[in-house]
Amino acid sequence: MNLGLKGKRALVMGASKGLGRSIADALAAEGAALVISGRDQASLDVAAKELVAAGAASCTGIPADVSKPEQMDALADGAVAAMGGVDILVQNHGGPPPGPALEVTEALLSTWFQSIVLSPIRITNRLLPGMRERKYGRIINVGSTGMLQPLPNMVLSNTLRASIMGWMKTLSAEVAHEGITCNIVAPGAIRTDRSLETAGSLAKRQGKTVDEVIAERSKTIPAGRYGLPGEYGPLVAFLCSEQAAYITGSIMRTDGGMVRGW
Repeated sequence: MNLGLKGKRALVMGASKGLGRSIADALAAEGAALVISGRDQASLDVAAKELVAAGAASCTGIPADVSKPEQMDALADGAVAAMGGVDILVQNHGGPPPGPALEVTEALLSTWFQSIVLSPIRITNRLLPGMRERKYGRIINVGSTGMLQPLPNMVLSNTLRASIMGWMKTLSAEVAHEGITCNIVAPGAIRTDRSLETAGSLAKRQGKTVDEVIAERSKTIPAGRYGLPGEYGPLVAFLCSEQAAYITGSIMRTDGGMVRGW
């Protein structure tokens, strides 16, 4: 299927590895121009070369830290300068540390509120005027199944992602008539560095090995396994496509059936 993304300009945050890289790979295969962000310039440079080789019209790496609001402004402005505009924004960031509700502190909530809620809103607000002027835009948030079914030992993620979910849903209704869609793609257990870190935290608490934790969690997933990053990015690419113009304000899951509700 031709997704109509050739020549579209995408900013993919946190794209040097993991789910962000999977999204960048899928968009590159469709011929989109890319700006990718992350904390390490060297890693971004390597990824940029690989993405151009994979089909991206162009790719520029711009380092940015989502915990620093002023860097969101610089990232947005840098992406516009590099590509002439941004048609697709993928909000993505590292997840907060695992932990139970009984141990969460106001300081932790405040710190991660900046990364999970304020920074995605700030960079979106910076790029929205251009999308509205062109009457076209795709805004995708890399969420979590914890938005739909809270995950044990993940109180920061469960709490703060609910805020961005509410904001995305509200925004989607306000800009839909201007050709801009806003959707969330919620991964379940995908085999990334982040999922292995979470499994390691649980293993330590429970006195088990990481492999034992992964095996036990896999039993709760109807698919019987963790997903692969390459099974995530293509869905995001579809939501960025011309064919997905009537899909907005939605949460799509890639979780192997883990969430029991629809």
